[in-house]
Amino acid sequence: MKPIVPFVHNLTGPLVAEWTQALQRAAPTLDIRAFGALSEAERETVKVAIVANPDPANLLEFPNLAWVQSLWAGVDRLIHEMPGENVRIARLVDPQLADTMAEAVLAWSLFLHRDMPRYAAQQAEKQWRQHRLPTPSERCIGVLGLGHLGQKSLRRLQQNDFNVIGWSRSPKSISEVTTFHGTEGLKKLTALVDILVVLLPLTPQTRGLLDEDLFSSLKKGAALINFARGDIIDGSALLGALDTGKVDHAVLDVFPVEPLPGDDLFWTHPKVTVLPHISAPTNMTTASSIVAENLGTFFSTGQMPETVSRKAGY
Repeated sequence: MKPIVPFVHNLTGPLVAEWTQALQRAAPTLDIRAFGALSEAERETVKVAIVANPDPANLLEFPNLAWVQSLWAGVDRLIHEMPGENVRIARLVDPQLADTMAEAVLAWSLFLHRDMPRYAAQQAEKQWRQHRLPTPSERCIGVLGLGHLGQKSLRRLQQNDFNVIGWSRSPKSISEVTTFHGTEGLKKLTALVDILVVLLPLTPQTRGLLDEDLFSSLKKGAALINFARGDIIDGSALLGALDTGKVDHAVLDVFPVEPLPGDDLFWTHPKVTVLPHISAPTNMTTASSIVAENLGTFFSTGQMPETVSRKAGY
């Protein structure tokens, strides 16, 4: 009999069938089913579930659940909402995701480097005006967060000749990269950068990290890209920094509430580019393959993939 693995999610529309079919194709030795399709007796046999922003109450229906495999790289919501301290959480670690994120970081860094917001504003006013273009090596980009995504993005920027530096909470050594750490290191980095890229996990220590003090420490006219989590930024402080010109432009892909409410000031701010959480979408094919491999290893050997620390938040 195939092991039963429930797929517990908040997906809607065609995505439900598409993901279910992709997962089942990748893992033919497993019986992947919707939460509502399991009997009470079958729920008692469940050791692992595949999840995508699940309703925590549904997971309580599996008394013998040992771990969950998330389809997303970000698991901050799971960490806070997952019932049962003994249930482990495995985030999706997909090399394709890192490549996709690095591509997005490069694309929007070039958007800012080439002064696209300024030229778009000039077009709206029918202004024909040229501005000096620095070389990439003259443009300092600071990457906050030096995990897998951060390092991949950092290297992609280097390959395009940008001057790149990085910051992490604890010391980290990366070849051919100047790195900073801790509170004092963050102040040193922010004083140097022209573009600040946020790729940090959301933890109690990073929540609200980009506040009024941090924005005041930036070079005047620096730009911001946030591809991490919305709660890492103090929205009011960012609006203030944009209004005073301390921050020249912000590219925001993540927000505390998503979708972004229609009355949010970021929608209409002339110095903000709003993106609908599209910087690094999960690739269905590669993600399904990785999930299938993790589950196959677990059912054949009992070994889980690496899981996150609920205390640390990542």
